[in-house]
Amino acid sequence: MQYIIPFISLLNEMSLYLLFGFLIAGILNVFVPKEIYGKHLSKSDFRSVLLSALAGVPLPLCSCGVIPVGMSLRKEGASKGATVAFLISTPQTGVDSIAVTWSMLGLPFALLRPIAAFVTSLCGGILTNRFDKTEPNVGKQISDREKEKTKSKRKNKLLQALHYSFVEMIQNIGKWLVIGIFVAGLIAVFVPDDFLTSNLNNPLLNMLVVLAISVPMYTCATGSVPLAAILVMKGLSPGAAFVFLMAGPATSFATMTVAANILGRKTLIIYVVSIVAGAIAFGLAADYLLPSAWFGMGKMNHALMHTHEHGTFSWFDTVCSVLLAGLILNAFLQKYFRSSKSSLLEAAKIYKIDGMTCSHCKISIERSLLRLKGVTSVQVNLNKGIACVEGTPNDADVQKIVEELGYRFGT
Repeated sequence: MQYIIPFISLLNEMSLYLLFGFLIAGILNVFVPKEIYGKHLSKSDFRSVLLSALAGVPLPLCSCGVIPVGMSLRKEGASKGATVAFLISTPQTGVDSIAVTWSMLGLPFALLRPIAAFVTSLCGGILTNRFDKTEPNVGKQISDREKEKTKSKRKNKLLQALHYSFVEMIQNIGKWLVIGIFVAGLIAVFVPDDFLTSNLNNPLLNMLVVLAISVPMYTCATGSVPLAAILVMKGLSPGAAFVFLMAGPATSFATMTVAANILGRKTLIIYVVSIVAGAIAFGLAADYLLPSAWFGMGKMNHALMHTHEHGTFSWFDTVCSVLLAGLILNAFLQKYFRSSKSSLLEAAKIYKIDGMTCSHCKISIERSLLRLKGVTSVQVNLNKGIACVEGTPNDADVQKIVEELGYRFGT
């Protein structure tokens, strides 16, 4: 039982905030028109970068989910600076991850995350416009057919918001959330409390080690929170934990590859340098400039110690945890059973697409391919990595769309 308690305690601490964050994310996704994100971002000026950075902060997109959205903005006419600002700010934070950060790391940490995401994205966008000047793309107009589909989808918005909140969002980050809680629980149980302080007692060295690990790998903005919280409890400096929360979600090999292919190598360098420099700057500020009391782990320590000593849990937190676990199970079952049972029509063309990882990838590809001339319907199967396209699509056009969104067109 002593090994199970830390896992339950971690889940109880974040379940209520996760449920609230998912709900707000669904409301933002359904009720905020997507057109406003691309409409005012075409100029290579400070205003477009500012708007792009602000728009990206609350959006609950991971580093893989932000790729097609960011590339769509670029394709619709957003400047390179605005696109880079969006790619930096969006995966670092979101309403769901802010809520969970508040619950597990405290309000100062939760406030510092969006501030850091905004500042680093602003710097990255400005530097891109300054040192990589290019003519902005000419945005494509949405077809009348697409407008009609968009209007029809606006019916029953509340149901759409709930479905996005508690099905699609959980399908996107549920796996990484479970992994994050599981790894954090293992660390809480098996890693001695003084392990990091006795082996890595230099905060700057902590940050460099964390950067080397987190920059190339994929981490979810929400799923990384419990891991960061446990590492702080085990002696990792708050600044190093903050570096992990910034650099991990904002970068991955997939994101950097797409940035290089679509935006160019010079922009990729600016993108990575902005994130790394911003993460270290805010990490050092957390360790040396801001009051240490702001980053105390009293709430998390109290929760773990209380449950460890008494073996009791708040009934309300437990109900929220059970509800969250049920929603995660339901989302996974829907995702995999629907994929396995989905039928591909004989008259349709099937294309192999590599690099799809979440429902954001699925939605972006389906919407983009539907705009092609001669296409009547599109069905993407994430598990099989294929797109089933009905109509008379041109293979070259399909390949162009897929590669512009940052995915690999298979054979």
